[in-house]
Amino acid sequence: MRVKKRKSRKKKWLLISAGILGLFILVTGSYAFYLFKSATDTINTIQEDIGRDKSDKRTDIVDTQKKQPISVLLMGVDERDGDRGRSDSLIYMTVNPNKKNIDMVSIPRDTRTEIIGRGKEDKINHAYAFGGTEMAVRTVEHFLDVPVDYFVKINMESFRDIVNAVGGVEVDNDLEFTYDGETFKKGRITLNGDSALKYTRMRYDDSRGDFGRQLRQRQVIEAVIKKGADISSIAKFGDMFKVVQDNVTTNLTFNDMWSIQSNYKEAQNNIVQHQISGSGKKIDRIYYYIVPEEERLALSDKLKESLEVTPATASFQSN
Repeated sequence: MRVKKRKSRKKKWLLISAGILGLFILVTGSYAFYLFKSATDTINTIQEDIGRDKSDKRTDIVDTQKKQPISVLLMGVDERDGDRGRSDSLIYMTVNPNKKNIDMVSIPRDTRTEIIGRGKEDKINHAYAFGGTEMAVRTVEHFLDVPVDYFVKINMESFRDIVNAVGGVEVDNDLEFTYDGETFKKGRITLNGDSALKYTRMRYDDSRGDFGRQLRQRQVIEAVIKKGADISSIAKFGDMFKVVQDNVTTNLTFNDMWSIQSNYKEAQNNIVQHQISGSGKKIDRIYYYIVPEEERLALSDKLKESLEVTPATASFQSN
């Protein structure tokens, strides 16, 4: 009789355990489906069509499934209600899954170049104000003489929300300064959303001017990329979807993002940052940043090398 009771009790606990496990699988499976659906719905709502399937600087559409090197233009814009604004930040990135590295270059917003579609030279950040994303993309392509395969446009006011969504970031600060009531010490510091926005906006108290600001922007973006890739808490994904949906537009599809996450992830461990050398000059009483032709061509060659493009695989004639 006791043996039968022990067996019955054991069987009961096995059924309860199996039920709990089954419920856990059902709940997590349902949540995984929710996450997948939320992700696809979010990506669908942030799509922006600029009227082309590929860059004019390429002969073929880039294929992430084949692990071809790609380029991404990150655009930080200061959009406000009733005003398209300007591209406050332009960062061009090449991602090479074969060499497992990322090349990142900040383009000074005062850089003087031809604005494609306007037929005149002006500050490169004015391209977005004149013709939106398409004109900005084409102008960057012309300036660097490389393709822009994908773009991600971020409202700079949402920067704080993006940093908060990944739980804050850590950066190595090389300059102690105070901005907007907050002091940033030298060394390794932790930033939340509000402090990250302040950290990336200061430039007048930095002897490097806009270059110092660009460096801090790249630091935070690099930290967000790494932190976002390592997120293990599924609870954070809901917050991230909301932030992205409200503040980001892109031509990356869900399939593109899935493929990049699968095939390009290791490249984030080796990020090389480039600086565009030049000098300031006033023309008709307006300040511009002038980039020497040899500097522009040298940087263009480095980016082409990272993209593994040749005359046989891409077209690099001037517009």
